[in-house]
Amino acid sequence: MTAIERARGELAVQPVDVSGDQARAERVAATRRHRRRLIDLAIRLVSLAIALTLWEVAAWNVDPVLFTSPTKVAVAAYHMVLSGELWTYLWPSLVVLAIGFAFAVVFGIGIGLLLARFWVLDVALTVYITFLYSIPSVALVPLIVLWAGFDTTAKVIILFLFAFFPMVINTYQGVKSVDPKLIEVGRAFRCSEGQLWWNIVLPASLPFIVTGLRLALGRGLIGMVLADLYTAISGIGYLIVRTASTYQVDKMFVPIVTLGLLGVTLTALLRLAEKYVAPWTAASQED
Repeated sequence: MTAIERARGELAVQPVDVSGDQARAERVAATRRHRRRLIDLAIRLVSLAIALTLWEVAAWNVDPVLFTSPTKVAVAAYHMVLSGELWTYLWPSLVVLAIGFAFAVVFGIGIGLLLARFWVLDVALTVYITFLYSIPSVALVPLIVLWAGFDTTAKVIILFLFAFFPMVINTYQGVKSVDPKLIEVGRAFRCSEGQLWWNIVLPASLPFIVTGLRLALGRGLIGMVLADLYTAISGIGYLIVRTASTYQVDKMFVPIVTLGLLGVTLTALLRLAEKYVAPWTAASQED
């Protein structure tokens, strides 16, 4: 036996251990992700500091009746939170947001799935959804107030109209964009209709549904404020109008900033939920 043959035999007998390399690659990837999160956080903090500084400098040269600085807004927010004024106006709006958004999500996803599944419903109802979506929702507010009055029901309907259409349209597009080959493979393995939907269609359309949730949340916040402006003397929208009419600009900016922080917080919670419900979409975004 030659030396080359003996070497080949030793290589064939000795097992190749790749677990160490795999663990080392995972540690490197985790370190890279951690470093990227720190860099993203630093960039956000720097951009926030620059924006607040520019806002503060811009407020120096503007009449305080028309504009204010972030330091004055912070002081006003402290007093409004301490006195409970901000929470008194914010809580009714949050209740309307929760109810209207929940209805929009349930009915939007359900109707979107039905339209994508049954072609008869698709042909019969898609034109009406397109027609209603093309009408500015603001134009329907006076009619809703006329029919439902000025109580919470009208607010929920207004918010529902704002948040419903992004949900139904994105769900419909998500189901329609599923690769037909995946469904053919499922049918080849004799999957039932329920198994096809649960194991193929819904997981493939989840990125579209999550995008619809984000769009619906943003439009829902707009509908929440608009409903407060039109329907009642309560809610955070009314607080904005009341403080603006009395030229309390610093107090007017408090609910405005609160709405922005609320949108950022809810969007972050949706992203966190996405990591648990659809982890493959979050992984693809990180890559």
